[in-house]
Amino acid sequence: MSVLRRGAASPRSPAATVVHAEASPYGSRRLVIETDGDVTAAYLKDARDSVVGAVWVANHREAPSELDRPRLDSGNAPLLPESHVRHPEGRGTLDTADLEAVWFEEGDGVAVLEAGDPLFVIPGWSDMGRGIPGYCRDAAEQSPFAFPLEEEIEDFGPRIDRAREHWKTCRADGSWAEFQQAILGHLLQRLGPGGHYWHDVGRQLAGGRPSVAPTVGVSERPLRGDRDFTVLSTVGMSRQRMPTVELYEDDVSPYGRIELAVASTLPSQRAGSIFPWLAQYPWRSVTWFAPGDVVKWYHEARTFPLGTGEAAWEGVLLLEDPGRLAGPPAPALTGLSIQGDPVRWLWLVPITGEEHRLAKSEGSDALVRRLAQQGRSWVVS
Repeated sequence: MSVLRRGAASPRSPAATVVHAEASPYGSRRLVIETDGDVTAAYLKDARDSVVGAVWVANHREAPSELDRPRLDSGNAPLLPESHVRHPEGRGTLDTADLEAVWFEEGDGVAVLEAGDPLFVIPGWSDMGRGIPGYCRDAAEQSPFAFPLEEEIEDFGPRIDRAREHWKTCRADGSWAEFQQAILGHLLQRLGPGGHYWHDVGRQLAGGRPSVAPTVGVSERPLRGDRDFTVLSTVGMSRQRMPTVELYEDDVSPYGRIELAVASTLPSQRAGSIFPWLAQYPWRSVTWFAPGDVVKWYHEARTFPLGTGEAAWEGVLLLEDPGRLAGPPAPALTGLSIQGDPVRWLWLVPITGEEHRLAKSEGSDALVRRLAQQGRSWVVS
């Protein structure tokens, strides 16, 4: 069994057994529950099999009077001392038939229920490197290996219920069509009739293989009498909150749901090819997009979809208020809410590699000021 630590791949001792393992719906995290008969521990791993979060789950024999250092030093999850557990005599082994993993809709954390009751939670902010483990029902005192779940169940309980309802809704017949129509109806009111629609653009980056959730389409809103540019908008990113927002914001609701848009006079097929890269980026990379963020293109600059042949664009700047740059008045896309959360549209503005570095070193406001002084338009042409 691997020691509860962050960062390294987690080799197990020969006696350890994996009793449950499953990937998140987005494929970016993997839950592994292990036992060696004396201790059960759970690990949240990334795509490289590195531990990003962990929690002690249970002792299965009598607890020692103090922390079991020999097990810890040998790389195994320790027996917690009697002062830190609710069952000093040890509890029976887990019955895997009684276990249910409930992934949070963001995909960066998971709760495991035993016979319907929360057993442990590994939230997205669990970080063993900083001594922040997950939360366990059988932990009685805080330690670097487990925090008591009882102290946070008032917060985690509703969140677990919300997550279960989210995935139930996602699996329900007709739920995607209902959500899709809500977004398209909003875009119709704000931008006028739609043109072409691309389904599940994430498949393009996956080489045609079925993409992991979320499903994201792209809607084209062609130019019209009062607008001499086309708007392309994602449809589907806002169906679920983005990961890791809670690490930076006390209230996730105003920041958790977004769609992306680009205004362009380029051919729509060409401009729209920017979205397979970005549409699933937050869930694939376990991060979030905020206004002012800059994202570097993953491939050679000459392959960047919004390139014009002259400018060597190497990434994008995300703006909630594109009116900070030159160009015509921007359409107002506010006014839509999903599950009580407002949906924010972030507009894509292509930037060079040097501009990306400026934003990283001096902040996005410095970059926006420079682009405004240069007369850079938010409309890609």
